[in-house]
Amino acid sequence: MSNSHTLLEFDRRRLAEFLAARNEPKFRVAQIWHALYRDLVSSYAEITTIPASLRQALIDDLRFDTIRPIHTAVDRCTEKVLFQLADGEMIEAVLMRYDQRNTLCVSTQVGCSLNCRFCATGQSGFKRNLTIGEIIAQTLYFARRLRTEERKNRSKISNVVYMGMGEPFLNYSATIASVKILNDTDGFALGERRFSISTIGIIPAIERFSREKMQVNLAVSLHSAKDALRNELIPINRTYPLAALIKACSAYIQRTRRRITFEYALINEVNDSLSDARQLAELIQGLLCHVNLIPLNPVSGVDLHPSSAKRRDSFQAELKKRGISVSMRLGRGLRIEAGCGQLRVRKA
Repeated sequence: MSNSHTLLEFDRRRLAEFLAARNEPKFRVAQIWHALYRDLVSSYAEITTIPASLRQALIDDLRFDTIRPIHTAVDRCTEKVLFQLADGEMIEAVLMRYDQRNTLCVSTQVGCSLNCRFCATGQSGFKRNLTIGEIIAQTLYFARRLRTEERKNRSKISNVVYMGMGEPFLNYSATIASVKILNDTDGFALGERRFSISTIGIIPAIERFSREKMQVNLAVSLHSAKDALRNELIPINRTYPLAALIKACSAYIQRTRRRITFEYALINEVNDSLSDARQLAELIQGLLCHVNLIPLNPVSGVDLHPSSAKRRDSFQAELKKRGISVSMRLGRGLRIEAGCGQLRVRKA
């Protein structure tokens, strides 16, 4: 067998089938799974609970991993890593350390086809979807990094957000499969509510996701409550306009009983006026939701700038006045180009 597959692509069932085809006893599945997701081994050589003959067979037939770090940038509590994939493509992931948690932002695609005006990822176009293994590998890399730091109560990944390069719902199957593998209680065991998936508003995928019966958080990027402006900022809005998107979000809430987070990047004198805030409040009034305001990460070559502190505060206050649950995301990683795709574009 050629080693075209990787170990991280396999859930427990597929791993069991792979080993059964080689006449390995069933308990080998648990040994390998535990080594991978509990012991966080980084190579087959570290799985000392299995015989050397099986280790060699795995090396011959099944690649362990397909990503390698090629550049790391650190800005205080934020760490961004540029990874190279087996085919030479590059992706990014960002670790954000907080007092009581470590949040990891992972990518789901190489590039992006949606061409949002304020996002660096779309500048180089779409290359391909990531595999299940390539998504999981980002999480395991940082899990190993944190374990070596041995900081009390903060040596583990506490949250994984699918908000990096690409649109997760355009790589739906691999995205959901990676969550299920990392959620497995006999393995990495990260609770479903510790995951968040962000979408620009792919309505069929939102409807599909509402039927998954998962406790995973859903975030929807709005960035404007006006179709005309959203068309300019997010071209896919022409396919999935606001009225239809909000209707899908409402149906999601009714079906799942779960709150949606609406993300809104504040762009100076573009979408950050009091009128914009009022229109946003009117659009989402009555929905079980929370608004996460995000200071725009500037992108080289794009004439859009983050809102001033005064305009940000006024926008937030207007939403609060109208009964909207709202918070302002802490700006992080500006000095290391932590916005999606920025480092990849420069290195490429």
